[in-house]
Amino acid sequence: MSGLNCTELTDVCTFEESVYGYKPSLGANAFFCASFGLLCIANIGLGIRYKTWSWMIAVSFGCLAETIGYVGRLLMRDNPFSDNGFITQICCLIIAPAFNSAAIYLTLKHIALCFGDQWSFIKPRFYTYIFIFFDLVSLILQGAGGGIASTADDEDQQQIGDNLMMAGISWQVVALALFAGTAGTYVWRRWKALGQYPLSSEAASAVANTKFRLFVFGVVTAWFTIFVRCVYRIIEMAGGWRNSIMRDEASFIALEGVMVLIAATCQTVFHPGFSFPRLGGWLPSSIPSKTSADVSMEELNSGVQRA
Repeated sequence: MSGLNCTELTDVCTFEESVYGYKPSLGANAFFCASFGLLCIANIGLGIRYKTWSWMIAVSFGCLAETIGYVGRLLMRDNPFSDNGFITQICCLIIAPAFNSAAIYLTLKHIALCFGDQWSFIKPRFYTYIFIFFDLVSLILQGAGGGIASTADDEDQQQIGDNLMMAGISWQVVALALFAGTAGTYVWRRWKALGQYPLSSEAASAVANTKFRLFVFGVVTAWFTIFVRCVYRIIEMAGGWRNSIMRDEASFIALEGVMVLIAATCQTVFHPGFSFPRLGGWLPSSIPSKTSADVSMEELNSGVQRA
């Protein structure tokens, strides 16, 4: 993807003539490659240990795609005009955070079931269906755009691919914003009802549990860092290929690599298997599945109308 139709490094076809205009950093890209690889392995192990299958698939796939993407960037150190390296890194790094977003979307259903679905606008199970659908659309658009842009033979095809990627990432930003608004509305409605309808034993135990609070912190942090990354990618692509932002590796490292690594780390360190067991389909042994107080509370809550 060079104006000189370069295929390898020569005296004329230099790194400055490549799309990114620089030689990818060995230290930074190797660090991200190794880090995401370890996080992928850790999530597979934790997922099997705690049977959090959906969470495992989402986060592990995201980390795996990141790992492969940074392998592609390392390949571009030897030849920045390498189709294999360029296609690998742009396709994998573009779509990877969509998998991390999917893991975030899994949480609201279980939060609502834990704290009471009476304060939800819709049945909790629909949260997962709706936002995973949004994520799937984003994934398809980004994947298709990355594939077209990385194999384009002319600028028109490159622009089509670029537009599809921007559409996919923009869709992801909208989905993340809608999720934040939906989750915030649920929390606000539940908080407003506390005076009349106290927390159930399960919910009260969760709130008092440091691990659960750290899990929530991790989810919020992951949401924020992925949101920042998506905004960066939109700005990066808006200027077209070889623009100044795209050709600045420092901003890529800080706003792409670091942001996604923070998200994946939070989703691993504050894993729901030991921080929020309900997401894995079971309750801690210290919390009965239902007490007489909970039964009474359910009877009271059944009369609450959804606003």
